[in-house]
Amino acid sequence: MGRMIDEPLERLRVAARRTRELALSRAGTGLGHQDADDDVGTVGTDDALGFDPFPLLEALHHHGVRAVVIGQVAGIMHGSTELTGDLDLLWDGVPAHAPALAAAFTSVGARLVDETGGLVATHPGFFLRPRVGFVSPRASGDCCTPALPWGDLRVRGFLDRAITAVGPGGLEVHYVCREDLIRMRRALGRPKDLRRADELDLSVSDRRGSWPASDSAGDRQRE
Repeated sequence: MGRMIDEPLERLRVAARRTRELALSRAGTGLGHQDADDDVGTVGTDDALGFDPFPLLEALHHHGVRAVVIGQVAGIMHGSTELTGDLDLLWDGVPAHAPALAAAFTSVGARLVDETGGLVATHPGFFLRPRVGFVSPRASGDCCTPALPWGDLRVRGFLDRAITAVGPGGLEVHYVCREDLIRMRRALGRPKDLRRADELDLSVSDRRGSWPASDSAGDRQRE
């Protein structure tokens, strides 16, 4: 059995590497993250090819943007064993913060996706929408504000309760706390969300999940 990985960012690096390896071992699907089904998720799409969230996370840190990681990347940081092929973010939606956000996305060659699926430049004004899709050479996903409807959830409070993981080089990555991620999962209610909420529920609140460093037959290769 491989060594156990305790740090959230190291878990994420290992998971991203596994996602890339899995995507290279299969034929292309022609699907993007927006086309993912409700069970397997984005690990089954072509956005899993070359998936690496760290260039964008590092750019956000460099530009002083406090964007909080949500979705399954946050789940992995909490110890989930399911893989993902996209990166979802939540920020406060304050107009004064949009230029720095746009600069971070531009620095990694990201483009935004409009309502028709067309690519548009990373203009600060586009980020003020409740949700905007993005594509970049290493990671695609959605960037959301608290204005996006989440049922009865008060998502703005999730920003205040977010956890910060600090890497060896000083990289800071903010991610939604376990309890709030479970609430988001149950509010969305898709099969993959309910499954992942159950997985997180099985852990005590202070549990630090682990990943074996080498692949094993027991690894779950879902989003």
